[in-house]
Amino acid sequence: MSVTALSLEQLRERSSEKWREYPSDVLPLFVAETDFALAPEITRALERAVAIGDTGYIASRTPLPDAFAGFASRRFGWSPDPARMRPTADVSMGIVEILRRVTSPGDRVIVNPPVYPPFYELVTEAGAVVERVPLRDTGSAWELDLDGIRRSLEAGARAILLCNPHNPTGTAHSAASLAALAALAAEHGAAVVSDEIHAPLAQPGTGFAPFLSVSDAAREIGYAVVSASKAFNLAGLKCALMVTASDRTTGLVRDLPVEVEWRTGQFGLLAAVAAFSPASDSWLDELLVALDENRRLLADLLAEHLPPAGYRIPDAGYLAWIDMNALGWGDNPSRRILREAKVALHFGPAFGAEGAGHVRLNFGTSPEILTEAIERIATLR
Repeated sequence: MSVTALSLEQLRERSSEKWREYPSDVLPLFVAETDFALAPEITRALERAVAIGDTGYIASRTPLPDAFAGFASRRFGWSPDPARMRPTADVSMGIVEILRRVTSPGDRVIVNPPVYPPFYELVTEAGAVVERVPLRDTGSAWELDLDGIRRSLEAGARAILLCNPHNPTGTAHSAASLAALAALAAEHGAAVVSDEIHAPLAQPGTGFAPFLSVSDAAREIGYAVVSASKAFNLAGLKCALMVTASDRTTGLVRDLPVEVEWRTGQFGLLAAVAAFSPASDSWLDELLVALDENRRLLADLLAEHLPPAGYRIPDAGYLAWIDMNALGWGDNPSRRILREAKVALHFGPAFGAEGAGHVRLNFGTSPEILTEAIERIATLR
C-alpha cells in the first residue's frame, strides 16, 4: 500500500474548513487537516453504515474501547483497560469535562506554551485560570520545564493540561520526563489531563510514551484523551475516548453526564473502530513514511529558499513550528505571507507570547504543494 496526497484539483472539491476559509488562489497549510484519502477500512465502514442506514445514536456498549486497547498494545506497547474508557464527542470536550471536575472555579491549570491555541479557551471554559509554564528550549529541542511546573504547583496550581505529543513543536515527551511530571503532580495533589490526539503520528524512530503508562503515580492522577481524528483525518465525525487507569479517576469519568457520551457521532465511532483495527495498520505505516519524507523535504526547502528560518524536524505529527524572526517580518509573519504569497499558515502568536515571529505549517500534503508553498514564501525576501 502506498499513501499519497490527493491532487490540488481533487482537494478543492472538499468543503471542510481547510478548503473553504480562503480563496482558491491561496494554498492552505494552516488548520490540522490532511490531504490524503481515507484509509480503505474506514471508507468501507462508512459506506456500509450509509447503505444500511446505521445513522442513529451511539450504543451504550460499543467495540471502540477494545479497538483502541488493541491499537495501543500494537503501536505503543501499552495495554489500557477497555473497562476504564468512555467515549465523547472530541478531545476538547473530554478535556473540559474532566477539568471541570478536577478543579474548582478560579483554580489555576498549567499549560506549556507555545501550545495549541484552544488550550487557553478550554481552561477558561472549565471555569479555571491559565497558568503559563513555557517549554524549555535547550537549543536543540523543547522539553517540559519541570522546575517551573514545580514552582507553580507549590504556589497552588491544581492541574496540568499536557499536550503529548506537543502541538506545535511536535515534541514526543520522554517517558522519564512524563514520570517526573507525574511525581510532581502526585506530590502536590494535582491532576494531569493528557491530550494524546497526535500519538498515532509519532515517528517509529522516536516512539511515543502514553502518560498513563509511565508510572504508578501517572496512573493514579492522570487522564488521557485520545482520538483517531488527526492521524486518520476524521475531525468532522466527532469521536474521542477518555482513558483512565485507577479506580478514582475511572469513577470520575464514569460519573460524567450521559450527554457527554451521547454527543459522540455515530459515524465518528464507526470510523474510529475501523481506524484502530489491525486492517488499518499498514495504511498508517505508509502515512508515517509519507510524513517522514515531507518533514525532511521541508528542512531542505527552508535551507535552500529561506535559510534564516529556524526549524527542527518534529518527532510526531505533520505540523512544523518555524521561527521566522531572523527574516524581520514582524511578530505575526503569517499575515504578510497570506497577503503577498497567498499561503495560509497558522499565526504564531496564537500559541502564546513564545510564538512571536513564528508560524505553524501543515506538511500533511503532497511534496508538490509543500514545495510550491515554500517557493511562494521565498519570493518575499
